[in-house]
Amino acid sequence: MTEKSSDERRGDRFVLENLNRIEERIAAACAAAGRKREEITLLAVTKTVPPERINAAIEAGVRQIGENRVQEYLGKRDALRLDGVDVHLIGHLQTNKVKQIVGKVSMIESIDSLRLAEAVSDASIRQKNAGLLPSGCTDVLVEVNIGGEEAKSGVAPKELEKLLYGLADLPGIRVRGLMTVPPILTKPEDQRRVFSRMYKLFIDIRGKNIDNIRMDMLSMGMSSDYEQAILEGSTLVRIGSALFGRRL
Repeated sequence: MTEKSSDERRGDRFVLENLNRIEERIAAACAAAGRKREEITLLAVTKTVPPERINAAIEAGVRQIGENRVQEYLGKRDALRLDGVDVHLIGHLQTNKVKQIVGKVSMIESIDSLRLAEAVSDASIRQKNAGLLPSGCTDVLVEVNIGGEEAKSGVAPKELEKLLYGLADLPGIRVRGLMTVPPILTKPEDQRRVFSRMYKLFIDIRGKNIDNIRMDMLSMGMSSDYEQAILEGSTLVRIGSALFGRRL
């Protein structure tokens, strides 16, 4: 094994120190919400982060990472130490990229249409037939545009139930819950109001007990607002810049 340079060692310490601070804040938010730390999954967002920095996070204990872009992830995948690590695709997925990513990630968090879900389902079944994806099924979250922002992807809250009933019939996907990227808000009370609205939607859908639809994951909260998201029911927080520093 090649000895790490001084710059690499400093980078490792930087990530470890940030991770420790994040863990302390997650624990504090859980305590304030009357929740257990084990209820929260920390997903390290690795968009534009070089492999050596991602590996430092993995060495420090991170076991879930999230990539935004298919091509970027595939380009650095072989350099990552992914044993025991789950990888989520969290960015917008185009249907023409589905074949490239299915079977190479543990979960796709950005399903926002029946057409996209059908493509993922079909690709999963083809991967099974080729002996590459034994389960023949890909775990997914449905992305909800909770703020109704035109520039963002995601299904409108009022269309969510209809979409879920369509997804329930697809054999090659397994819906595990919901994901959202909320509007950029600076006041904690405003952040919590949006997260609360998303959580209520999550609970409402879970209460309908739609066949083949599991509602055990709610992915919301990022570097600037993950504590508020935890207070309002998030089970997975996606943290990038607070862990790795500003994007390159």
